[in-house]
Amino acid sequence: MLRQALLALSASGPARDAIMATAATRSVVARFVAGETIDEALAVTASLAAGGRLVTIDFLGEDTTDPAQAAAVTDEYVRLLGRLCEAGLAARGRAEVSVKPTAVGLGLPGSGEKTALENIRRIASAARNAGTTVTVDMEDHTRVDATLRLVGELRADFPDLGCVIQSYLQRSADDCRVLAATGSRVRLCKGAYQAPDGVGLASKADVDMSYARCLRILLDGPGYPMLATHDPRLISIAAARAGLAGRDNDSFEYQMLYGIRPGEQARLAASGAQMRVYVPYGSDWYGYLVRRLAERPANLMFFLRALSSRR
Repeated sequence: MLRQALLALSASGPARDAIMATAATRSVVARFVAGETIDEALAVTASLAAGGRLVTIDFLGEDTTDPAQAAAVTDEYVRLLGRLCEAGLAARGRAEVSVKPTAVGLGLPGSGEKTALENIRRIASAARNAGTTVTVDMEDHTRVDATLRLVGELRADFPDLGCVIQSYLQRSADDCRVLAATGSRVRLCKGAYQAPDGVGLASKADVDMSYARCLRILLDGPGYPMLATHDPRLISIAAARAGLAGRDNDSFEYQMLYGIRPGEQARLAASGAQMRVYVPYGSDWYGYLVRRLAERPANLMFFLRALSSRR
């Protein structure tokens, strides 16, 4: 019930305005968001890279309804990739970028899919020039088919383009079977959106079982799995399955969110595993933050305690 209430809150305009206007909120957001500018994102990226971690950077924003805004988001990613290259952080995919299709136009009426395709193509070209890659984020269940179509078309020119599968959807194991191909980069996460009965899985236990099923499919296949979870049990299952599949450390990676379980991130990196941190930046952090609170009750308690201590 708490998760459902928070996910509903993430779509509430009045709640968004009230929370973003609270001065105390911004100081707490700094734990989960790298800042509002490219310079701030680069500083966090450099610090994580110095600690042996890989990075994927997300310029926050989604559900763009203006073609000019979609183009502006695309321009921001192109600038970001240029700066990553200049700083020596992009080589061999050490720092890549994650892009939400609706941020670059997927939700535009009529021409949304075409606009998103063109904009992601621009970003992928800039990433290739910088020596790195792009992962196309997955959003709510209504966007899955369109997002997979985009990825399928773009992979003809950018075979290292990554995509995301969310284990809270009933279809996800089947999607993993299709995507677990040679060279395919797939990020597996639990998902932080709502879906109706018959589309999404109802209980946390079912979502976890789906995640374990999907990670086995990906690790047993010839692609490059990117296992995004903070769950110690699922991390242990992944490590055991990778061993059974005879995978080397550089043939898959773990991913975690910036600000969550940094000690475990450091431990995995020190063990020789590929450990990538998802680093968001930008001023449009509200929806991202509320979904992070919905994912883990511990995040919500941290947030409330921090707000209380600043009153």
